[in-house]
Amino acid sequence: MARIRIEPGNGLQSAESIKSLRGTRESLALTDEGNSFGSDSELNGYTSERQTDKYGFIGGAQQYSEQSAEDIPPEVLRQREAKWLDMLNNWDKWMAKRHKKMKLRCQKGIPPSLRGRAWLYLSGGKVKREQNKGKFEELDRQAGDPKWVDVIEKDLHRQFPFHEMFVARGGHGQQDLYRVLKAYTLHRPEEGYCQAQAPIAAVLLMHMPAEDAFWGLVQICEKYLPGYYSVGLEAIQLDGEILFALLKRVSPLAHRHLKKHKLDPILYMTEWFMCAFSRTLPWASVLRVWDMFLCEGVKIIFRVGLVLLKCMLGSQDKLKTCQGQYETMELLKTIDTRYMLEGFLVREIIELPLSERDVEKEHLAQLRRWKETRGELHCKSPPRMHGAKAIMAAEPPSRQDLRQNPTIIVESSLATNKNVEGQEEDKARIKTKEQKNGKKTGTPVASNPEPSDISTKPTPPIKDAPLQGSNQSLISTEHDTYL
Repeated sequence: MARIRIEPGNGLQSAESIKSLRGTRESLALTDEGNSFGSDSELNGYTSERQTDKYGFIGGAQQYSEQSAEDIPPEVLRQREAKWLDMLNNWDKWMAKRHKKMKLRCQKGIPPSLRGRAWLYLSGGKVKREQNKGKFEELDRQAGDPKWVDVIEKDLHRQFPFHEMFVARGGHGQQDLYRVLKAYTLHRPEEGYCQAQAPIAAVLLMHMPAEDAFWGLVQICEKYLPGYYSVGLEAIQLDGEILFALLKRVSPLAHRHLKKHKLDPILYMTEWFMCAFSRTLPWASVLRVWDMFLCEGVKIIFRVGLVLLKCMLGSQDKLKTCQGQYETMELLKTIDTRYMLEGFLVREIIELPLSERDVEKEHLAQLRRWKETRGELHCKSPPRMHGAKAIMAAEPPSRQDLRQNPTIIVESSLATNKNVEGQEEDKARIKTKEQKNGKKTGTPVASNPEPSDISTKPTPPIKDAPLQGSNQSLISTEHDTYL
């Protein structure tokens, strides 16, 4: 039996590990020793004794616990699903005229059954996919650059090793993750592969097929976090300085303490930002943060970082336990669970006054300072898009790009019988009318043959578990149609 171990870290990085983020074998948070379940035989022997939680985790720090998430009553969940289905069916109208309402619904949490589809629409991945049909299949068929393929293969087992989708070496989850990451290196050969992209892609794969996850990854890398995964990691270093400057306004005490002990932001915020907190927070909190992040943009990531720093270092009592640099780093490495719980964290994120304008204003200030002290940036990243509305405004989609294409249509036997009866009544009316017209004009009336494609046999009802007694919604992909 493989020995299982998980690091308790919350994103704290050493300078050496930061240098190894791009194109190395080192993991962002986990060591090589004992952080995978190993072979399928070991997996089968282990999982037979364990049960997955509602998110698919069979263990680890991100597994569901009653205090980590807020359960939503089934009737409320159904109402939210109906509202989100209406939004998805009229996406351009909602984005143009009712974006504030959409933002509020993202803050409340996207229904689990529609989260993957909603993320794809919010990120603009749906439009990208429609405008580049066949692109992913073309990239998927290519072999890929050996230097990136080798690194990707060595990283696969490190991504969420306690999740049922990625627990088996060579399983379908790891295969799809490889396909998505390899396709991205072919899509952006000048950028290649960065380890922090793997957990981003893995989170997307938990909610959507490989092709959709690929386009979601493209949008996050190019629109939400441009330059984060490029050589030199200049964009993440710049955002670290922005975070530190904003902290002075949010929590002067925390800012003063970190400055006193010369703790560079890159030491504690690298994994937070590059992985969009996917490897730091309890899973219920991760999903809620991503709902808001994909709607409102990178300001949500800044808000989460500021909330955690304020909660951990924002009072004199808390600072008594971390008098030095080492103690402070250890404190940030093991963030108090109560500050990361879904209910508390989401409220703090929403209430924190930080806008896109604040982020951009500080971005320009830090960019000037960077040029004065370090010179020009080596990596010229495209401008950052602050959320779904900005992305859609920059590249307006057509109605065809946003149209949903259901492949499963659920129809009750009652509706089918009514349709058949209606067709029979229509044929009888037409025949009677033609006969009357024939009598008036004296022209013979030809008999109408029965259409061969109309079946008079009613479709049997589809048997399924009742929805009313369930705490969880049906899981739906982009091509499913809802009842």
